[in-house]
Amino acid sequence: MSGPVRLASVGVTVLTLLALAGLFALDRLEWVDFGPMLGLMACGIILGAVMLVRLIRRTVRQVENGRRHLALVLDGLSTPLLVTGADGALVQANPAFRTLAQYGTGNPLEALAAVSRGRDTLKQLRRLDRLARDGEEASAELVVGTATWTLRVALLAGWPDHLVWQLDPAIAGLGGGGRGIVLQDDLPEGLVLVDRSDRVVAINAPLAHWAGRPPAELLDGRQSLDQLLQPGQPSTGPGHLLARAGADPLPVTARPAASDAGGRWTLHLVRRHGGQEAALREALEQAERRFQRFFEFAPIGIVLLDAGLRVVECNATVLSLAAAPLAEVQGRSFGQLVQRDHRAGLVSRLSAVLDGADSATPMEVRLRGGNAPVVHVYARKLAAADTAGQGGVILHLVDMTAQKSLEVQFVQSQKMQAIGQLAGGVAHDFNNLLTAMIGFCDLLLLKHKPGDASFTDIMQIKQNANRAANLVRQLLAFSRQQTLQPRVLSVTDVLAELSNLLRRLIGENIELRMVHGRDLGLVKGDQGQLEQVIINLVVNARDAMTGGGRLTVVTSNFSTPLPVRRDTEEMPAGDYVVIEVIDTGHGIPKENLQRIFEPFFSTKEVGSGTGLGLSTVYGIVRQTGGFVFVDSAPGEGAKFSIYLPRLQEEAAAEAAAAERVEKVADLTGIGTILLVEDEDAVRVFSARALRNKGYQVLEANSGDVALEILRKEGGPTVDLVITDVVMPQMDGPTMIRQVQEFRPDLKVIFISGYAEERFRSQVGGGMRVEFLPKPFSLKQLASKVKEVMASGAVTERPEG
Repeated sequence: MSGPVRLASVGVTVLTLLALAGLFALDRLEWVDFGPMLGLMACGIILGAVMLVRLIRRTVRQVENGRRHLALVLDGLSTPLLVTGADGALVQANPAFRTLAQYGTGNPLEALAAVSRGRDTLKQLRRLDRLARDGEEASAELVVGTATWTLRVALLAGWPDHLVWQLDPAIAGLGGGGRGIVLQDDLPEGLVLVDRSDRVVAINAPLAHWAGRPPAELLDGRQSLDQLLQPGQPSTGPGHLLARAGADPLPVTARPAASDAGGRWTLHLVRRHGGQEAALREALEQAERRFQRFFEFAPIGIVLLDAGLRVVECNATVLSLAAAPLAEVQGRSFGQLVQRDHRAGLVSRLSAVLDGADSATPMEVRLRGGNAPVVHVYARKLAAADTAGQGGVILHLVDMTAQKSLEVQFVQSQKMQAIGQLAGGVAHDFNNLLTAMIGFCDLLLLKHKPGDASFTDIMQIKQNANRAANLVRQLLAFSRQQTLQPRVLSVTDVLAELSNLLRRLIGENIELRMVHGRDLGLVKGDQGQLEQVIINLVVNARDAMTGGGRLTVVTSNFSTPLPVRRDTEEMPAGDYVVIEVIDTGHGIPKENLQRIFEPFFSTKEVGSGTGLGLSTVYGIVRQTGGFVFVDSAPGEGAKFSIYLPRLQEEAAAEAAAAERVEKVADLTGIGTILLVEDEDAVRVFSARALRNKGYQVLEANSGDVALEILRKEGGPTVDLVITDVVMPQMDGPTMIRQVQEFRPDLKVIFISGYAEERFRSQVGGGMRVEFLPKPFSLKQLASKVKEVMASGAVTERPEG
């Protein structure tokens, strides 16, 4: 029976006795004495009732205070604890027990039995309840989940009808030598198992972590419990001190938790001094360290601003972008970190965000750092509760410099592509005109010999046409559409042949030095185009040294096992021959380095340059499979480095052998040629030139007409077809694919002002074709026809 109920029973008994006493007095007194006695009885009853009510209230308050104190004590412990009253009813259960038993409401013993493994667990719990109420020792082992617990039941001191249920970690099966036992690692407490000699034979992960030593070191057979847990000062709190490697001892409390029947093994439970508060403090410190790592190592910049838009804190990424130490950034206005023309707009936007404006759209600003990076700034207002009532803004900075560079390069590539297409179209038409001009000049020269009065005029026309052809090749070079005639070259020989011309080009006030590398490798390329590259670079260097200087041309071998990244270009691994053109001129400003290879871009005065020199260099080198890089700074001159793929010895020998072709002395021949060309002037010149060499020529101004001639029965047998590549309605490759179906042995020569690679993919992978680039001379046309007609090779039928 509880205390308040007992007090109420005593009070009722007292009132009952008083009432009986009054009735007894009334039975023996005169009725005249009844009034005073009745009043006395009423006063006694009222006084007793008041005293009883006060006593019950005080007792209830004591009980409630006791239960509150009990709840506070239980909640601060990490050991699962339960207090039950009569018939197993719940009095208190701490969070550790509720978590372990998954308990919410209802009978706590039934909840504990539901999560325990084993038969008749609830009957076993009720048996422990009876033993504890009778004052006997009550304990048992329970398996909850994967863990084994020792359940101890005892009467609560001062509360005769209350039971305390305590669950301590235990180990099932302590026999068998005790070696190799694994203790629970998912507990907030430490566990250590010792043998009869107090030698440590098992330890769980939390205790090993507190000791700062690996478990294997503690289980070497030499570690005793006294060495691990040294006596502390119980009067000040901790009863033991846990020895730690390289640190001060840790205050802990330790007690035996379980042992086997023979006393061979004892399990000790170790708790950090301070209990739950220490564990929470450690968890908080770990969370703070983890956040600090996330903050410092974030790839984006993070800045915390106060209400005055001053930098309170920032991570290392921000310091890297701003190229400034923390002392120069912290405490300053964030606006001072950006360039002046972006500052006003940024401060205005941040002030609006601080006032609650929408912050979804990022701001693009350029910082004042060494590389002046472009960043997107995402701003969000911080609540006053997060900034000690002051308010502020948090910024995230995303580096957009690389993306901006890619955008500029993309626009530039589109510009280059458009100009290249325009140049290709213009060059095609020019090549047709130049072919006719050069060709008719050659026909006139057959009649007008050097002693003729008209010879000089005809040669002037032809020379100017050749100059125009060179200009067209420049247009095609920067668009990488020029026609190349590659062969094996020695860079040393090419430069030796050019040296006299280069000295005349640069003048007397500039010193020319040639430094040739040893055992220089061979390259494959068009000698004329390579010479044009060198001349363009030398002329460009000359113009940069108006007051004189020194021009150095250096050649060397270069090998790299890994790709080389330079700005936006990536040069594959391999072997290269390097040509460096170095001047001592005024240098190139940084803002112009990204544009020097653009067509029509020039820093020279109006009328002093076409802007095609370096773009032509870039186009020729890239089409040859090489790379060109530039290093320069104002006042330090410039160095242009050309990397050309180096031929291996076997490849160089095969290429040289393939180029050993006997020169044709006699250009006359016999046979029937079908000439297909939509440009009348080119067709007329070519037909006349070939007829003069002894060939029978059939003419067609389109692919359809050519097919009709070839399919016509009873007509002459055609030995060779010379066709233009680009023609209206049906182009040359389409026509030849149809011809291959009924004349697979027919020989073909393509003529075009475009690069050979441009139409090869249209012809067919299995077809062998000959190619003659426009503009061509009479001699070049006759030599090519003679070579093809004399060869036994025929074009192959295209696959498919």
